[in-house]
Amino acid sequence: MTREIISTPDGGKLELFSTGAELATAGSGVVVVTASMVTAADYTRFAQKLSASLGRPVHTFNRRGRGASSEQAGDYTLDVDIRDLDTVMKHTASTDVFGHSFGGAVAIHAARTLPVERLAVYDPAVSVNHSVTADWTAEYERATAAGDDDRALAVLLRGLEAESAFSSRMPLSMMTLANKLTAGTSVGKQMREMMRTGVREIKAIIAADMPAEPFLALPLETLIIVGEKSPAYFGVACGQIHDVLSGSSYTILPGFGHDGANRAPDKLITELSEFFAG
Repeated sequence: MTREIISTPDGGKLELFSTGAELATAGSGVVVVTASMVTAADYTRFAQKLSASLGRPVHTFNRRGRGASSEQAGDYTLDVDIRDLDTVMKHTASTDVFGHSFGGAVAIHAARTLPVERLAVYDPAVSVNHSVTADWTAEYERATAAGDDDRALAVLLRGLEAESAFSSRMPLSMMTLANKLTAGTSVGKQMREMMRTGVREIKAIIAADMPAEPFLALPLETLIIVGEKSPAYFGVACGQIHDVLSGSSYTILPGFGHDGANRAPDKLITELSEFFAG
């Protein structure tokens, strides 16, 4: 894996990792757009397995507010990530894109205007006809204003249904206590570092809500994957997009939830490599 810092047209910087860079002559690479609350490092195994299976490079990058990339502005919108994706695609001469969760929403909106040839998404957190809501953000903001990051994180995780079904049914007080107990772990620290960017991003998704019809501009070669055990709202939006995009493929990954992309099961890697191989 190689690492480099690339510049964006607005004077920002992005930390880019390329797996299988020596395979660049084999064809266009695949750019991975990552989810909220995580960094590019959380996709290392995914990138290694997909690059090895496909025989082409896979590029992951830290979106703003992560790693050595520029900070995420307080007035953040999806357009920032769309422009950054354009920068990475141009820098790596890549035309294939994979997006996961929030990164899937970025990829889907971006592919309407950027020169994406093949688009694959896993549990894209795109809002279609108000399929994504966030009534919990007011409670989150009250908790952060009070300096109670443990409670704020609990509100965020329950609002996103990011935890297991069992955890999502826990009282908020118990989730808050669990966050206190994990505060010193690497995962706990990362989630606290990411939670303010995560809330900005969910607000940006809701602000970009639209009906399904504009997604007719997506590439004919579009693969939509939803985890069998993922929260239901992912499937609601994906189903509406698939209904209007006649050339798209829609599939369910059996036995896996929202973290299926990070876990990189062989079934998912095989399906993606066959799709990107055309």
